[in-house]
Amino acid sequence: MTQLTTSKSSLPEPTPLYRWTVLVFISLAMFGNYYVFDSIGPVFDLLSEQLGYTDQQLGLLYSLMSVAAIIFLLVGGYLIDRWGIRKSLLLFAVICLIGAAITASSPLFGIMASGRFIFGLGAEPLIVAVTTALAKWFKGKDLSFAFGINLTISRLGSASADWSTSWARPLYDNWQDPLFLATAIGGISLAGAFLYWIMERRAEERYSLGEAEETEKLEFKELYRFDRSYWYVVALCVVFYSTVFPFRAFAIYYFQQAHGLERDAAGLLNSLLPISAMIATPLFGLLVDKIGKRSFFMAVGSLILLPLFLIVTYAPPGPDINVVLPFLGSAEIPFTLLAVMLLLGMAFSLIPAVMWPSVAYIVEERRLGTGYALMTLCQQVGMALVPWLIGFTNDFVGASAEQPELYAYGMWIFTALASLGLFFSFMLWRTERGPHAHGLETITTKTGMDVPEQRRRRGEE
Repeated sequence: MTQLTTSKSSLPEPTPLYRWTVLVFISLAMFGNYYVFDSIGPVFDLLSEQLGYTDQQLGLLYSLMSVAAIIFLLVGGYLIDRWGIRKSLLLFAVICLIGAAITASSPLFGIMASGRFIFGLGAEPLIVAVTTALAKWFKGKDLSFAFGINLTISRLGSASADWSTSWARPLYDNWQDPLFLATAIGGISLAGAFLYWIMERRAEERYSLGEAEETEKLEFKELYRFDRSYWYVVALCVVFYSTVFPFRAFAIYYFQQAHGLERDAAGLLNSLLPISAMIATPLFGLLVDKIGKRSFFMAVGSLILLPLFLIVTYAPPGPDINVVLPFLGSAEIPFTLLAVMLLLGMAFSLIPAVMWPSVAYIVEERRLGTGYALMTLCQQVGMALVPWLIGFTNDFVGASAEQPELYAYGMWIFTALASLGLFFSFMLWRTERGPHAHGLETITTKTGMDVPEQRRRRGEE
């Protein structure tokens, strides 16, 4: 091991151009993944009208993906640590494509649900693999900014799914054609994974990438070795994603039913969330790389999120604003809904841009794949429950276009989750200002990490 490390150290580090090219390819894998993930939301009304699906069944199409992720994520993290990133990434991309094809293949709920389940087996582990790749290639080199760029390209996939109600409008005469389109676009994910395979393989011969240390055997008793800051980040991750993604899942349908918007307008409005995040996420990532204050910014994002679901429920709609997106058309959108989605986009930008890179500063390098997998697994526990819970609540209270006020019950569930997010982010901020801090408030690209901190993160102390 020592001789191998010595020989590798004589090679140069990857050039900036090489690293950023790698970033583009793994981000393409995420683009296709995100598009397929969000492609089902724009057809919720068609599934309801043409196939008779209930809101609870619509919620299950998202929940089942998270159930699959819960089953497979710890295994996925272990595979990443054992097999390496490129093999794992390619495997997960193949699984995602198979799941997307099955989802589009049949009107039977059982088959469609099984397709979403299979997609979930690959989707979240794929994100873990990409996240681990970013930490490998960019740690100490604008890591938060690289995460921001990655999320920008990824969320372009989400926005494209929302925009498909406009640019692919002829396909929305039935529920199936938009899902076949999603399967085709899911092929981009497989292409990105294959291109990353080539780039990493070549880099091993030309550059010093560092040698992965021996990974630990995955045992549940070892999970207790993650400290308090890690678990606060995990708790924030759970409640944040259990709030934002289920809301996005139902948003187009909700705007149609509760606020009377047409599908095109509802899709455009929902796309403002990833659009604003695409612009702001890399900027927030660049900011925290320069000034630190990571736990503080997570608390600020949680505070922004807290009131938004009550505003969208109870505040007057205000005047209609003509929103125009080039090449996609325009729509009249009530001012209140527009403001809420832009603010939600700000929180959607700020928290992930800071949260995911922070794990790389808290967890030892040799356990990073498992740390990210465990964090994503916990996230999926919440996301498995909440979409189903929202659909069940809507059906139970009888929320519909005829009784739109009853959608308020679901909005209160989101508000309760946002309140928990504010609590956990505050606890993280308080911890990171004390004697057990990991440098989330102080580490910048200028200061870097001191030697004891580097040794602690490698597990040498």
